[in-house]
Amino acid sequence: MAKSCRITVVSSILFANVISLAMASVVSVGDFNKDFYITCSPNHVNTSKDEHERSLILDQSSGSGFASNDMFLFGQIDMQIKLVSGHSAGTVVAYYLTSDQPNRDELDFEFLGNVTGQPYILQTNIFADGFDNREERMYLWFDPTKDFHTYSILWNLHQIVFMVDWVPIRVYRNHADKGVPFPRRQPMSIKASLWNGDSWATRGGHDKIDWSKGPFIASFRNYKIDACVWRGNARFCRTDSETNWWNKERFSTLNWRQRKLFKWAIKYHLIYDYCKDNKRFNNILPKECSLPKY
Repeated sequence: MAKSCRITVVSSILFANVISLAMASVVSVGDFNKDFYITCSPNHVNTSKDEHERSLILDQSSGSGFASNDMFLFGQIDMQIKLVSGHSAGTVVAYYLTSDQPNRDELDFEFLGNVTGQPYILQTNIFADGFDNREERMYLWFDPTKDFHTYSILWNLHQIVFMVDWVPIRVYRNHADKGVPFPRRQPMSIKASLWNGDSWATRGGHDKIDWSKGPFIASFRNYKIDACVWRGNARFCRTDSETNWWNKERFSTLNWRQRKLFKWAIKYHLIYDYCKDNKRFNNILPKECSLPKY
């Protein structure tokens, strides 16, 4: 999605000729100026004095975005977000992990704005080895513009879990042994952006951005990065250790409580699942659609 501030920013990290030192999980909480850099339009990005909250602005001149200084291979990322309020049709707030490679891996939260009075749509998508077409869409069970809510991605060797306020809303299991692509080799950076997606985001592009309602603002705060910093050797991020807690056996699948919440979210809030779109795939659904999620 090479739209204004969704354009890929080339990482400054070299993947070759890097000597790995002792690797551990990094826990970083709260300082946007320390952990992130602005990817475009600095005058459309506002950071609080304590550096713990950051707002992105979209107007007719530009969108805005930021990205993490480090790249990571496995871990959990939490971010509190308050979405654009009022008439937000055509706007897209994205919060995602991406490897920025031609055959990229990517894990997306995309919040699709709507006309006043209609609910936001949360779209999740997964790129694995450059292949996507794995969208799911749902309505949230709250108004995401009224307050901050926590959006999390747990990523380990066994599964990827998207969570909203700790409720699992999507699970993508590692079935690489059955020929299903799974992000497991490429480190990814954390990115966030607010951009103009009115060519597709709201009712397939029918509802355009009403610039008279702008500027449009989305806010981020209280992030937590608990992940393995990439230093050029995947072995350190794959180990089961106290610091790499996400690789422990108890995080290899959903527990019974998470399964209950997951089933509730899917039953009452999911509105589109690529695994049920036979027309799109000419009745040959992707292989993972017939495999267990946990």
